[in-house]
Amino acid sequence: MTTSHEAAIPVLDSDGGDRLYEQIEELRAAGPATRVRLPQNVIAWSVTRGDVIKRLVTHPDVTRDARDAWPGYQPGVVSWLSPWLDVRSMATSEGAEHTRLRRLIGPAFTPRRMESLRPSIQAIVTDLLDGLEALENGAPVDLRAHFAHGVPTRVICDLFGVPEDQRPAMLAAVDAILATDVPREESARITNELLTVMSLLVEAKRRKPGDDMTSLLLTAHEGDRLTETELISTLVLMIGAGSQTTIALIGNAVRALLGHRRQLSATLAAPARWAAVIEETLRLHPPVVHLPLRFAIHDIDLGEGVTIAAGDAILIGFGAHGRDPSFHDAAHGFEIDRVDRDHMAFGHGIHYCLGAPLARLEAAVALPALFERFPDIALADEGDAPDPQPSFIGNDVLTLPVLLRPPGRAAR
Repeated sequence: MTTSHEAAIPVLDSDGGDRLYEQIEELRAAGPATRVRLPQNVIAWSVTRGDVIKRLVTHPDVTRDARDAWPGYQPGVVSWLSPWLDVRSMATSEGAEHTRLRRLIGPAFTPRRMESLRPSIQAIVTDLLDGLEALENGAPVDLRAHFAHGVPTRVICDLFGVPEDQRPAMLAAVDAILATDVPREESARITNELLTVMSLLVEAKRRKPGDDMTSLLLTAHEGDRLTETELISTLVLMIGAGSQTTIALIGNAVRALLGHRRQLSATLAAPARWAAVIEETLRLHPPVVHLPLRFAIHDIDLGEGVTIAAGDAILIGFGAHGRDPSFHDAAHGFEIDRVDRDHMAFGHGIHYCLGAPLARLEAAVALPALFERFPDIALADEGDAPDPQPSFIGNDVLTLPVLLRPPGRAAR
């Protein structure tokens, strides 16, 4: 039976877009942490204040490992959480286990290694822009499907050596994990499909290893430095995070710039400003808003009458930090020249995203190239926002219709 107190707990919406942002403000106003109801009746403490977020993600009594910290936890029971909790990667590990897993993948994301990828990223971007050019006939084009999605997915699939014939199923499975408003059976199917496509990749690399990250991880597995579960889980983490965040980053930056033409013109006139565009987009329109889940090991007193009890689940609103008025002037405005553009779009502390430099590099290559090729690009319907991704985790749109060369604007 649900008590009246439990019935009053707000449901975390999955509408995305403006409602997602509005709900951040509501949750922040409710206190340093407030309980929310997630799918399958999971109750968690939502944390959306920037100072509390930083405190909890580095707090010694908070863990990402559900195995011993979440009372009654059973892998697979909460199907939509399986890709986030039931895997055994550096994202769900702490201490020595986390250090070991992070060190295995870390060498692939050094600054030198990232910069060495620039020519291949440029080639991918050019090829995708040529494809857009071929599609251009005056009708709206879905920029998400034909550009924003293609850049990071091709880069990450190349980096991990995903065979061409496996990519469609791989990317479909990865795309699906951010959906949080699907029936329990569908969530379970998505998780099973995700594990299946990663297992098929491992099998392909066992038969024919190459100069790629999957083959490197497979060598670590065969050397007893990585279990089979950790191997599959690491692929889920790296291929999933390495694609979805950058898809949203590129699309969100395009939308922001097309809504702020003066700042777009200023950036085109001074290309050094592209870095500021990327950081301001990450601050105001973060690819990930709420990241499930962390757990309290002991009681944590946050003040204002709020105590997170040992065993409680915690939902960190990483995307809320950049929109917190306590940290930013005019926090809800897009301003590439602002000084206070600090954000936590890629996390904070020991779990900071290893792929952040790659995401920034991909955006830094893709965005200038897009606007150089199509300087008159415009939203197909500026008065109607695209449908948001049905998720309270990811912050993206389902489609991004644009006119590459709107009527009445001469191509330059």
